[in-house]
Amino acid sequence: MLKAINPTTGETIKEYDELTPEQARDIIDRADEAFRHWRTTSFAERAEAMNNAARLLRERVEEYARLMAQEMGKPIREARAEVNKCAWVCEYYAQHAEPFLRPEMVETDASKSYVTFNPLGVILAIMPWNFPFWQVFRFAAPALMAGNVGVLKHASNVPGCALAIEDIFRRAGFPPYVFSTLLVGSRQVDALIEHPRVTGVTLTGSTPAGRAVARKAGEMIKKTVLELGGSDPYIVLEDADLDATVTTCVNSRLINSGQSCIAAKRFIVVESVRDQFEKLFIDQMRAKKMGDPLEEDTDVGPQARHDLRDDLHRQVQQSIELGARCLLGGQIPDDPGAFYPPTVLTDVKKGMPAYDEELFGPVAAIIPVKDEREAIAVANDSTFGLGAAVFTRDIARGERIAATELEAGNCFVNAFVKSDPRLPFGGIKESGYGRELSHYGIKEFVNIKTVYVK
Repeated sequence: MLKAINPTTGETIKEYDELTPEQARDIIDRADEAFRHWRTTSFAERAEAMNNAARLLRERVEEYARLMAQEMGKPIREARAEVNKCAWVCEYYAQHAEPFLRPEMVETDASKSYVTFNPLGVILAIMPWNFPFWQVFRFAAPALMAGNVGVLKHASNVPGCALAIEDIFRRAGFPPYVFSTLLVGSRQVDALIEHPRVTGVTLTGSTPAGRAVARKAGEMIKKTVLELGGSDPYIVLEDADLDATVTTCVNSRLINSGQSCIAAKRFIVVESVRDQFEKLFIDQMRAKKMGDPLEEDTDVGPQARHDLRDDLHRQVQQSIELGARCLLGGQIPDDPGAFYPPTVLTDVKKGMPAYDEELFGPVAAIIPVKDEREAIAVANDSTFGLGAAVFTRDIARGERIAATELEAGNCFVNAFVKSDPRLPFGGIKESGYGRELSHYGIKEFVNIKTVYVK
């Protein structure tokens, strides 16, 4: 049994029967049958259905936004933006899939030689709760436009979102089983990966989940793309525009109530501007409203589950016990929901959870450093490598640091890290491997085939 529980109230929204292993296998078999036809359709046919999906998302944005707010606590304004971003990625790949996958001619000693990009088959997507629509569409739009079919094992606390996404693809005109939702728990994941008709696996989730999926997929010799955790460093140099910088940093730290792999986590601030940065930062964090995610002026909703909130509080308390100072927040409120207030820790050092681990919630860790060189060293002193940012008025300096010094898959200058259909997205180190989005993402789950004609 899967339960959708409202993290704002703690009340059960709805219970769903979990599929049996036999039912899940049958859906994958049917998806493979659907692939045999879907792979032969034209890009124009696929694009028509994908554009229909975009239209449905825009038409029903309020319905889907409320569903996210109720199942995982996303503030309603951010939920609307997520739905619209999903429509954007559908439209993007509807327009660009064909030129991205056009055969590439290569001159060799053959009379003709070229590279084609052919779909692989059934792709299993194991997706998280924090962006319950975007993470799925980010995978599905390119995969389906490439001629693959998808089966979704979504997070167990957002079953309503999972079924709604399947319904969107059906209503948009995709044939049955081209996209299917599997309402199963994590215990069935290994069996899904082992299914002989599954040809690839994409996971967005925690690093431990990534290790488990990579281990099983490696055993079965199946292609994987992993987008895992992050502890993104934001370097604030002595010449940064502090007013603009702090606003960007606070917005990044609190996006999705702090529950984002690419939210700012570690703020590495040059000592000469530390005091001013901390004052501005605390003022802005304190001004953010925590409350019911369905209210228009809410900035920070509840954490998605009580156990996640409690684990975040443990990390905060352990960091304080090891010498960090709490400048704001740090206490669990008396409200019935899974709320955690905007929290600021400073004097964070190596060996503390706030330095070494991912803080998946509205908690900022400030790490003072003496200069640029130390800032870069601290930024790279992490097992993660998803995103990073640097703030400076010297654009050439910031670009040099972002392009050549920072160890992450997505490095921004004077802006917070975000995904964009036009740019590749992914990490290095324990933040995973492979890329989503842009022309790189659509080529992850295709057979890059050499054709040689004598």
